[in-house]
Amino acid sequence: MKIMTKKQHFYHIITFGCQMNKNDSERMESILQSMDLKSTEMPENADIIIMNSCSVRETAERRVYGKSRNFLELKKKNPNLIVCVTGCMPGRDKKGGLKKRLHGVDLYFPTRDMVMLPKWLSELNPNLRPIDLEKDYLTVVPRTKNKAQTFLTIQTGCNHFCTYCVVPHARGTEGNRSLKSILDEARDLASQGCLEITLLGQIVNHYIASDPEFFSKTNPYKKNDFAKLLWELNQIEGVERIHWTAPHPMYMDDEVIDALTLPKQINFIHLPVQSGNSEILEKMNRRHDREFYLETIKKIRAKKPDIAIGTDIIVGFCGETEEKFQDTVTLFKECDFDISYNAKYSERSGTVAAKAFTDDISKEEKKRRWFVLQDLMVDIAYKKNQVYVGKQVSVLVDTYKNNTCGGNSSEMKRVNFPGKKENLGTIVSVKINRAAEWILWGDML
Repeated sequence: MKIMTKKQHFYHIITFGCQMNKNDSERMESILQSMDLKSTEMPENADIIIMNSCSVRETAERRVYGKSRNFLELKKKNPNLIVCVTGCMPGRDKKGGLKKRLHGVDLYFPTRDMVMLPKWLSELNPNLRPIDLEKDYLTVVPRTKNKAQTFLTIQTGCNHFCTYCVVPHARGTEGNRSLKSILDEARDLASQGCLEITLLGQIVNHYIASDPEFFSKTNPYKKNDFAKLLWELNQIEGVERIHWTAPHPMYMDDEVIDALTLPKQINFIHLPVQSGNSEILEKMNRRHDREFYLETIKKIRAKKPDIAIGTDIIVGFCGETEEKFQDTVTLFKECDFDISYNAKYSERSGTVAAKAFTDDISKEEKKRRWFVLQDLMVDIAYKKNQVYVGKQVSVLVDTYKNNTCGGNSSEMKRVNFPGKKENLGTIVSVKINRAAEWILWGDML
């Protein structure tokens, strides 16, 4: 008698964009593994390919179009291959214009609909096992590969509608998870050995709890729910480092700034500014001006003088003259940023900027301004990093190769040092003996 064995099915996920997309991909991994599917690094071996798309830049969308054409060739060899696109592209594609440019895509759905994946996949391939899920995709526990470091989404969507941004169109308006579900997930992560939790939200410091009764009566913060949440997470045994991204300057009130001094808070904050010119900030609908941002940075440094600070900046936004761009340059110098993620403005369909303003800065000029900021950032980063030579930093080790370990310090500085594979997933002390623009080198103590 011949015994029939069940065929193993494989999936391959490609993630574009931000940490929130990475966290969403981890949720999809959890769903697919619950269906008895296994991951493969080789798309040609997959039965299901999912592209988790980003729409922040046009280049990210072009990569999805290119991949979809490549996967058409795989479909010729494997007619049962299912190709899916999720994330920001379908989220903002209300009229289906983006979908028309894709080739051979079987499922095209916004992030919030990932709970329908088992049903849709089993309909396309009856050999796949369907499972029942709750309607809220945030209730799906992410399948993390790095147990020591984990993303924890506390909020999705945004109400601010910055004129250049597709996020509210792609992810909808702001929605906050319940406090209880966040704390339960954090405690579960800690029990599995998680040392560092990074909180994710479109405007993470605007978190508002729907169930504030779960805040401890001993919580010292009284007004800001996000500050209260940070204090609660600091009480969880096992968690050693807490990070969050990305906050908005408007909501960096006294309690949130004070929470930067909590013992488990990393010594770094990423606070996007986008421009150093008040007129451009107003045009972007950022809801704050240059002076407000500078004052916020002063308050942060007064509370925590040695904190490392990063930001986001867009160059070449509509109407940005050379004089207005120079305001960004001077703000960069005054804030003395450790790092900046600089981007050349690209018009995104459906945004207010695309409808109301003219993209009047040439590609060449945008590129020139981008390099001005990049060169400035490199100079500042090199000088700031020399301060660490001879000092001791705390490093969470996340890489090992050829007897060299690597990880981020509490200041989010990249640190390399001689080590062993057993150091992976641990926090160690390293004395720095050499520093470049983006890497510190040292020896473990």
